[in-house]
Amino acid sequence: MPMRFSRRGFLRLGMVAGAAKVLHIHSQPQSPTNPPLFSEVPPEISGIHWVHENAMSESRFLPEALGPGCAFLDYDNDGWMDIFLVNSGPSDFWKPTKPVRNALYKNNRDGTFTDMTEKAGVSGAYFGMGVAVGDYDNDGWPDIFVTSYGKCILYKNNHDGTFTDVTEKAGVATPGWTTSAVWFDYDNDGRLDLFVCSFVDYTGVRKLECGNNQLGKNYYCVPRLFKPTASFLYHNNRDGTFTEVSKGTAIAEALGKGLGVVATDINNDGRMDLFVANDTVQNFLFVNGGPGKNGHWNWDEIALQSGVGFSESGRTRSGMGVDAADLNADGWQDLFVANVDHEFYSVYINDKDETFHDAAQREGVANDTRLMSGWGLKYFDYDNDGLVDLILANGHPDDMIDSYSMQVKYKEPLLLYHQGEDGKLHNVSQIAGPAFQQQFAARGLAVGDYDNDGALDVIIGINGDHPVLLRNNGAKGNNWLGLKLEGVTCNRDAIGARIIWKAGGRLRSRLKNNGGSYLSSHDMREVLGIGAASVIDELEIHWPAPSTHTEKLSKLAPNRYIHIIEGKGIV
Repeated sequence: MPMRFSRRGFLRLGMVAGAAKVLHIHSQPQSPTNPPLFSEVPPEISGIHWVHENAMSESRFLPEALGPGCAFLDYDNDGWMDIFLVNSGPSDFWKPTKPVRNALYKNNRDGTFTDMTEKAGVSGAYFGMGVAVGDYDNDGWPDIFVTSYGKCILYKNNHDGTFTDVTEKAGVATPGWTTSAVWFDYDNDGRLDLFVCSFVDYTGVRKLECGNNQLGKNYYCVPRLFKPTASFLYHNNRDGTFTEVSKGTAIAEALGKGLGVVATDINNDGRMDLFVANDTVQNFLFVNGGPGKNGHWNWDEIALQSGVGFSESGRTRSGMGVDAADLNADGWQDLFVANVDHEFYSVYINDKDETFHDAAQREGVANDTRLMSGWGLKYFDYDNDGLVDLILANGHPDDMIDSYSMQVKYKEPLLLYHQGEDGKLHNVSQIAGPAFQQQFAARGLAVGDYDNDGALDVIIGINGDHPVLLRNNGAKGNNWLGLKLEGVTCNRDAIGARIIWKAGGRLRSRLKNNGGSYLSSHDMREVLGIGAASVIDELEIHWPAPSTHTEKLSKLAPNRYIHIIEGKGIV
């Protein structure tokens, strides 16, 4: 299909220069003065004692194996990242004998958190899966959308530390089995719309049709056995309600088994597209074609011709976690998708013509992940050198796999990749810290700077266990600038903004995506790494449509967060 460009072009991003000089990473003994790249913060220090209840039963119902999601968010607008954790709950196959609830932890600004779930009113009501955070009503306060096996819940922020369940009024209950979701403004009207991934049809009595495994026990069925379903797109009506607008579009016609989604702009036309990871059917790449006829929006599903729908051998895979970023600093969004063991993960490089090629073999990621199954993940600059790095959370979906496989394990290690001066991703997991030498049944993963030191931290949801909170020590010695962007004409969260910054003679750029990972939601702020540079010489914010404004700032001191409002600059 023809490539689309906005009239505004790509704002000089083709001028983005090569990579900045990176920190020299080497394996030296860890000590109090030389901490690991990431330190696990245990519950007795963080105060996060919540544990995910996976409801594991002898029957092995599939929803038991897929959660939980997690999120960083500033629900009370005090400038410090709080944490939301999704739990399971009552369903048609499980009736808990004691209360099971989500968790909302308030950041105490001293490295500890306090459980505020009951006071906030976000305990949940169904078998929860994932979370998407966004300011859908543009009031300046983040709202929470929780997906589930059952019904979804939309929690509106009341500005006083509490939330109200407005699901029915908003019209986004979305029954069935929903997984990841993402807030984004698909029609550029200044309000956030909502895309919700739908997994398999798990109704009726067909829940256990895969039978017994080699041990003679029920096991978690491969999703191939269940029918695919259509995902959902909701348009924001600007009055607190939403209208489902996927009917009659490629989104409704593309039956899948969606697990992960990221909203990004793959062709630089100023409209946000959607990349969806599907389990055992082809992935979907929905290109946003703008307004169409008869009130329908144009969405083109181009995964097959783009090269991201199947493996290089033409096979479907078990796509779970996804993300997007400009990995090679050429001004175009690249993609990532994690799959199950023996399928390899994919590093899709954008060929600038709505096609991609898989560079996972060249990057070494394919070989490293051959025996792994990936869920939560994130492209992010963990050491603030200006280059995109990568973290992967892994774990096999079958808790009995250890008993009949000599190679594949249920609990698997985390993986950390650092982008070097050669532009390649280098596996630095061995020196990343003790947490990377452990094994987890990891699922959701979110990044956020919970201690406001400019280094992005990580939280990982663990199936049937307590979450793993990782404090980032890996950015020591590199400078940064944190941005809280506030749209006025465009959506308040400024999703879709293009950021260009120049420091130390290097010009870098970033598109403010949303979603990504698996079942999880990230710190909405942007942290711009500048390495050894002592000042940000130039900063441009190209606000997303309908705004036509560009914020231009210069000579900014680093190592702080600044609040930028569309049309007003720093406030």
